Amino acid sequence: MSLPLEGLRIIAVTQYGAGPYAAMHLADLGAEVIKIEDPTTGGDIGREVIPFVKDNDSLFYQAFNRNNRSVTLNFRVPEAKEVFHRLVKVSDAVLNNMRGDQPRKLGLDYEALKGINPKVVCCSLSGYGTSGSRSKEPAYDYIIGGLTGLQAITGEPESPPAKAGISVIDYATGFAAAMSVLAGIHGRERTGKGCDIDISLFDTAISMMNYLAAWHLNGGFKPVKMADSAHPSLTPSQNFPTKDGYVVVMCNKEGFWRRLAQAMALPELLEDERFKDFEARWENQEALLEILKERFRQESTDYWLKTLREGRVPVGPIHDFGEAFADPFLKERDMIWEVDSPVWGKLKVAGCPVHVAGETSPRQGAPTMGQDTASILGDMLGYSAAEIESLQEKGAV
Repeated sequence: MSLPLEGLRIIAVTQYGAGPYAAMHLADLGAEVIKIEDPTTGGDIGREVIPFVKDNDSLFYQAFNRNNRSVTLNFRVPEAKEVFHRLVKVSDAVLNNMRGDQPRKLGLDYEALKGINPKVVCCSLSGYGTSGSRSKEPAYDYIIGGLTGLQAITGEPESPPAKAGISVIDYATGFAAAMSVLAGIHGRERTGKGCDIDISLFDTAISMMNYLAAWHLNGGFKPVKMADSAHPSLTPSQNFPTKDGYVVVMCNKEGFWRRLAQAMALPELLEDERFKDFEARWENQEALLEILKERFRQESTDYWLKTLREGRVPVGPIHDFGEAFADPFLKERDMIWEVDSPVWGKLKVAGCPVHVAGETSPRQGAPTMGQDTASILGDMLGYSAAEIESLQEKGAV
């Protein structure tokens, strides 16, 4: 067996967050990812993100770019475009995360590249997409979260708008882009032709609204911030304070509700007409939550975790960051990887969530800028040492 994407070669004209996140997971699954960096700007801007920065590298950059190879190309020099086209000729896909109007201008779309490689798949990941009135606008996760309603429904009632604790839109769009690249490659195996794929943070964020969008568009439902991070329609499904911390409980099935009441020694709730089904519990949530909160506060978090797990109720603790990464389950699931970085040495990073039975992903840290330029130009593209030196003198690489 081998990793499922071995044999695929992806050119990644990406930097910062969402684009590198997509490329990294393709590399984790065996694809050869060749990252293109501009030598005149210091490369990927992620290399400069504080607080942990050293030698044109950062832990932020390392977190997004493991298992990549790096080639420097200055597209302002004509010879660099020639190098790029030779790379395209022997690659399966070109992924970029530039502003929506840039791929066509820079010749990164299928129209520009199909004459070089008719099978190449070109994926653009941008803030607002490659079409529409906002295609020329720059955008980031923070901006899109505000625009698409995410900030308006995050946090406690009466609190100001709040972003999610991590860049969930960036990451979701990265996964969507990775999936789309593979879909494009699968499609070209049937048709013999590549294609353009257009992915945006905006579209992804709207798509993530999912059932809330369906409720709003068809029923006029308007989501609001819920106290205790509660579900917008299911009770009880939320955080509860215990004697010494918090637990989160999710009763999205009637069976879970019945088991919860029994495990909490509150069987009388099951006979109360106010709480007989989903709708009744929602309409009478204030009364129900008052009873449940009082009971949860009587015992410790550990007590409730043990009791409810034994009662087969979905429950979990609410960890701080240190507790989350000290959880021994991470080791069971192989989710903390150790990688080798040319700058930082041994590094621990969050691993890939895709596990291929019997296989281990490569675990190489992110490359230094241009680390693989000479080897890729020479070994893969057939440039002589003299030709590479000439390209260097012209500022192309």
